[in-house]
Amino acid sequence: MADHSVRLKEEYSFLERVFQINWGLILLLCVVASVGFAALYSAANGSFDPWASRQMMRFGIGLAALLIVALIDARWWYRLSYPIYIVGFILLIIVEVMGHVGMGAQRWINLGFIQLQPSEFMKIAVVMALAKYFHAATPEEMRSFRFLLPAALLILAPVGLVLLQPDLGTSLMIIMAGAAMFFIAGAPVWLFIGGFVAAAASVPVAWQFLHEYQKKRVMTFLDPESDPLGAGYHITQSKIALGSGGIEGKGFMKGTQSHLNFLPEKQTDFIFTLWAEEFGLTGGVFLLALMGIIFAYGAWIAIRCRHAYGRLLAFGLTFNFSLYVFINVAMVMGLIPVVGAPLPLVSYGGTSMLAVMVAFGLVISCNVYRDSKLPRM
Repeated sequence: MADHSVRLKEEYSFLERVFQINWGLILLLCVVASVGFAALYSAANGSFDPWASRQMMRFGIGLAALLIVALIDARWWYRLSYPIYIVGFILLIIVEVMGHVGMGAQRWINLGFIQLQPSEFMKIAVVMALAKYFHAATPEEMRSFRFLLPAALLILAPVGLVLLQPDLGTSLMIIMAGAAMFFIAGAPVWLFIGGFVAAAASVPVAWQFLHEYQKKRVMTFLDPESDPLGAGYHITQSKIALGSGGIEGKGFMKGTQSHLNFLPEKQTDFIFTLWAEEFGLTGGVFLLALMGIIFAYGAWIAIRCRHAYGRLLAFGLTFNFSLYVFINVAMVMGLIPVVGAPLPLVSYGGTSMLAVMVAFGLVISCNVYRDSKLPRM
């Protein structure tokens, strides 16, 4: 009788957790992913192959991963934060030793069924490690340089390895996500002012270490018309496509820049341009509004969480998502240099898709287990 009672209690507890999952957030993710499926279908000239069908399969796998991650107690993620960080760091080292080279960069590990890009998961691992480190930090510790130095090293160590790939865009995103974690945790303002001044002062030195293609991207950003058929070709065609879409767009699968192959990388980095050309300003604003609602949903989850680890983790991962969106959209508009950042859930890519879904699984776990009591250390 006692065993039956315990079993019923466990079943009720599990169902209660399932009902606490943020199904509204999952629905939003599904809608945004569906936009990606439609855009990839259009990019292939009305065919599910080679991109849309694979992306749909990857989203299905990612959705299953999200649900599994969401139902695991946040206390387990707290315990695993440092081990996950260590595994991610080891994978970055493996990339340097035996990584797969693609498009002039060594960023992937070939697992046969998927090209794994460890830097995508390192963005999650860094946020998890910092969330644990700052979880029990006191105001006095947050003002101590000695306390903040190990946290800074948690950011800079993987950044150094990612720069070797080379992947300047991902390195900057890890740094910005880390800086956001410092800000959310309550680091003093002088730290950010000092970091900004140091970064500005190091620009002339850093310029000497940039690869030639990276320098070209910066110069093209400053003057796209200087080489319209060379380094400036991508951004010039993107601007033409965005402008030609007008308010309502040219219609589904009727975008001229993309379907006449003037628009490069239309299935990955420039997929927002393809969408905006076909659905115009209205479609672009609709997609960005969905992204904004997802960010607000994640921030709401963070605010509701009663333990600092969950608040930091949910805020950090949600910020990571919004950072991706901002950089991709600003990039295709010519507001920042081209850095090769995909649009979350929309751009074609297996590792990026899985990383986003796992990240939101962690965010939802913070909501499902928002009342969990975590240790001080």
